[in-house]
Amino acid sequence: MKIDGKPYRSIWLNENGWSVHIFDQRDLPWKLTIVELKSPADCAVAIKEMWTRGAPLLAMTGAYGLAMALRDDASDAGLDAAYDMLVATRPTAVNLKWALDQVREHVRPLAPEARAAAAYEKVNTLCDEDVETNRAIGETGLQIIRDLHAKNPGKPVNILIHCNPGWLATVDFGTATAPIYRAHDEGIPVHVWVDETRPRNQGALLTAYELQQHGVPHTVIVDNAGGLLMQRGQVQMCIVGVDRVTRNGDACNKVGTYLKALAAADNDVPFYVAMPFTTYDPSTPTGRDVPIEERDATEVTHIDGLDENGEMKRVKLTLSTGGNLAFDITPAKYVTAYVTEQGLLSAADLIERAG
Repeated sequence: MKIDGKPYRSIWLNENGWSVHIFDQRDLPWKLTIVELKSPADCAVAIKEMWTRGAPLLAMTGAYGLAMALRDDASDAGLDAAYDMLVATRPTAVNLKWALDQVREHVRPLAPEARAAAAYEKVNTLCDEDVETNRAIGETGLQIIRDLHAKNPGKPVNILIHCNPGWLATVDFGTATAPIYRAHDEGIPVHVWVDETRPRNQGALLTAYELQQHGVPHTVIVDNAGGLLMQRGQVQMCIVGVDRVTRNGDACNKVGTYLKALAAADNDVPFYVAMPFTTYDPSTPTGRDVPIEERDATEVTHIDGLDENGEMKRVKLTLSTGGNLAFDITPAKYVTAYVTEQGLLSAADLIERAG
């Protein structure tokens, strides 16, 4: 995607061939900060402290971290130690473990001296595959938006989105945003309701920034406004990304997603989950079995923003104790369909394709 007209991916290999660059997403949209990650420890900090985020992008960041580790210690012990450290950084998103597994299984049979180069080659391929996967998700979801527009020609298709399932959460294009970008580029009038997505405000800060850069009409709303908009007929579809889909189709995503699904069901608004198939976890039976990350309570009790001098400041919102469960579970029965690179799928389709 483009920032101020310049094309970027969300993670890219440095000219030296081993370190990587990412955007420090904590500074967006106020400042564009590019950070160089030079070690597995750097990658772990970037993941845990949310310099970078989004299930597919976390996966690539962790995978590059594993490749970096092999430059220093390519032994079996070194490989496993780096794997264990990186996989523990974010427990909920399944893509991270998947990518680390891909790299470890690829290099394990090789001689130690060949492992680092092979790991980098593998991660580069995974990044390219992520881009093409998201492009295909965009094509799948585009048809949904086309059909909605055909029902009301001349009127914009109003889409509600939660958190940041955009190109900043993947290597490029995004998951839930990919169909929106395709529809906009095709000339279909779309308007996006962007949940602010407390407590870190990824919708207000990141998704809105992406849409603004792409020229897509959008409005940032408070998290609890979506239900009223659906009651008023001002939402034609909801589409969200996801951090893990369990075997039965339950969707684990940013906290607040479940409430949107309930409101959508009550108002006959289709609710779609956009996902690469790597996010499907057939080894976890249901959403009740997913570990839910609980983050630092200061993300709830404090908020960051610019003061009148343009300086970033943190202010305290409450004197009370905060709780910060980062994800919730949307039962499969509330999901209209899963928008994937393999087409529009049902929960039964997911199970069948996973075997």
